[in-house]
Amino acid sequence: MTTPHQHPLQKILEQRIAIIDGAMGTTIRTYGMKEADIRGDRFRNSKKDLLNNGDLFSLTQPEMIGDIHRRFLEAGADIIETNTFGATSISQSEFFVDDPREHGGRKDPAFYQKIIDDPSLADLAWEINEQSSRQCREWADRVANDTGRQRFVAGAIGPLTVSLSNSPDADDPGFRVVTFDQVRIAYAQQVRALIAGGSDLLLVETIFDSLNAKAALVAIREVFDEDGKELPVMISAAVGRGGETMISAQTVEAFWTAVEHAKPLSVGLNCSLGPDLMYPFLEELAEKADVAISAYPNAGLPNPLSPTGFDLEPADMARYLDDFARGGLINIAGGCCGNTPEHIAAIAKALEGRHPREFGAALAHHSESHA
Repeated sequence: MTTPHQHPLQKILEQRIAIIDGAMGTTIRTYGMKEADIRGDRFRNSKKDLLNNGDLFSLTQPEMIGDIHRRFLEAGADIIETNTFGATSISQSEFFVDDPREHGGRKDPAFYQKIIDDPSLADLAWEINEQSSRQCREWADRVANDTGRQRFVAGAIGPLTVSLSNSPDADDPGFRVVTFDQVRIAYAQQVRALIAGGSDLLLVETIFDSLNAKAALVAIREVFDEDGKELPVMISAAVGRGGETMISAQTVEAFWTAVEHAKPLSVGLNCSLGPDLMYPFLEELAEKADVAISAYPNAGLPNPLSPTGFDLEPADMARYLDDFARGGLINIAGGCCGNTPEHIAAIAKALEGRHPREFGAALAHHSESHA
């Protein structure tokens, strides 16, 4: 039964498997962009190479980013992600601030405090997040109006280029390059801009380091409380071959325990392993969590000889994600690295009509009716 406070996506997740989009970076590469394209006039004189700063394309090549969103939506995506995986001041500093290690120094909390206090970096991060969110919003609404099916914008919040859990210095295991509060502040800036641009949801994704994710979740909660607006939160971790988060080494169950307090709309696994290796860890998460489950794995393992840089073709991904659905494991399905709009179209077609995993109220109702 739908309550007045139930988000429309929640209702969809109880009725069918929703589709999330594929890999922005992989798809950008198919457009053949060069260094000059990402720089444009605005960043023409930047001292560092920018081509790997894919979030910047939202400012310098908005037509291309919009075209990618359109293609994923037309492939069947219910949820499209903003192009903001690295759009915090901390991550952007890698491309715009001199590395002190090149001059005999080191990155430490004092260095990152300057990053947090730098108004130009804060303004750049805000602009990338807000503009990317607006671009997503425009295309989600346009395709929704054309098809009569609501589409949702997920503000993508990535894992950062620094770790709160681990020291980069083997001789000083207690050392951390950045503080929890610095990470929290950077994430809060990103969250506010994503909301300002019109995101429907917030997606804390590709979690290698659970403590970084905790800082993101604390930032989200603070923004909600201070600004008086609350959005559903999706959480997705990346795991290694043993099923542990890659930096903080939490098991799937421990990871869920660590984030359960945030009361997310969904929790899941993405990136990391190919779908064949992900199944047992997804199965464990589906057993433990009482919210919707998402899965958007890489298209297999990296392969530089493949056109997408990954092994699995659209039909392969469709088959594996259909296995997840047949196992009753998922409510949201899509692809991460190596997954193009063609991959998402194949996944969407394979999962059409498949019953979603039962959870929450639907599961309680099912249990009562069979008691």
